Amino acid sequence: AIYRLACNPREISPWGPTPTDAPPRCWRDRIPVLGWLGLRRERKIHGDIFWVRPLMIELMLGLGLAALYWWENVELGLILPQINAFPFPFQIANAPGIVPAWVTHQGFIAHAVLIVLMTSASFIDIDEKIIPDEITVPGTLLGLALATILPLSLLPHIALRSLPPAVGVPVTIPEVALPQGALFFAEPVTLTCPNLWPSQLEGAPNWKSLVIGQACWWFWCFAIAPRIWRGRHGPARALQLIARRVGRELTRVPLGFIAWSGSLAIAAIWWWGEAAWVSLLTSLIGLAVSGGLIWIVRIVGTVALGREAMGFGDVTLMMMVGTFLGWQAGVLIFFISPFAGLIVGLVQAVTRRDDVIPYGPFLCLGSLLVMIMWPTVWNMGMQDLFHVGWLVPVVLAVCFVSLFGLLGIWQQIKTRIF
Repeated sequence: AIYRLACNPREISPWGPTPTDAPPRCWRDRIPVLGWLGLRRERKIHGDIFWVRPLMIELMLGLGLAALYWWENVELGLILPQINAFPFPFQIANAPGIVPAWVTHQGFIAHAVLIVLMTSASFIDIDEKIIPDEITVPGTLLGLALATILPLSLLPHIALRSLPPAVGVPVTIPEVALPQGALFFAEPVTLTCPNLWPSQLEGAPNWKSLVIGQACWWFWCFAIAPRIWRGRHGPARALQLIARRVGRELTRVPLGFIAWSGSLAIAAIWWWGEAAWVSLLTSLIGLAVSGGLIWIVRIVGTVALGREAMGFGDVTLMMMVGTFLGWQAGVLIFFISPFAGLIVGLVQAVTRRDDVIPYGPFLCLGSLLVMIMWPTVWNMGMQDLFHVGWLVPVVLAVCFVSLFGLLGIWQQIKTRIF
């Protein structure tokens, strides 16, 4: 995918067509990792060490997914630390049956798919400083589908509740005495987590929840629609031109088919209700919030720097990530990712006099860290922050204002020094 979906495709993949001046390829070339050793015979066409990077990607990805399976399903690494965060007189040890195996396997399936998608997007972004829609659009649809079919594939939350959650399974801890009528539940991090799911957001006939879900969906459809900002005649005229262009695209294939069939599917899941709707609405909100944050950063950066500060592929990438991890994780990724990007950007600006860096890999790295270390970041006061819902937009607003000021200062420094 890294070579076939790039803007400038290269005939390196053993699954693609054989270059005209290369010897015929065989089935052995398609064996993961080992096949690249045989493809070294194409060095004269692609370069002496072209085979090293894809070999290492396949090797590290395979080992990484195996380690992820061990962490999530054997060690219960996303669940057990949350259980032990409660004030027990002793540490709860890992034991079979604490949670059903199918619960953790749902999460692993979604996380493995997301890691594969992020790996492809990251290396294409490194090579060409672009993230193709051929990855983020199917990835977003797949994230929404997995959330609907596997409601517990979202990040886990362990809660002690007297009432059962909208989605969740009891956690078995036989040696712990609980208050009368209370149980531990393993539940997904839903839209309102750590609070209970409100009745106003349930499925039919609560039409308000349908409006919210449809708004998120059409927000994404607008984001992926081809459009160009033409502001020479003022913002009103520019918005009018964009509206016309998007309207035309919504009557054409493939965007029109995706948009209208997706809208009907959302309405059908809303009518069905139950766990599928809870998880789907959570995934849709994750899409809108995660992508919306990066979109705002892009606008703020463009205004402050006087040029495009971030590619739109970063926006659609975070929309995809949000469907898998939810909006709470998206907010945390928003704060974590810039640290690595800032360090690399400063080094590159000083050594190469170039401040253009691909930001997608840092978003993916932040997403991976949040995913793997979820119990740690979730229990470090983040639950309290998200419990007070109004505080989140206030903090984000302060961050955006600060970002605008810092980028303006950086622009002045860069102008005077470089």
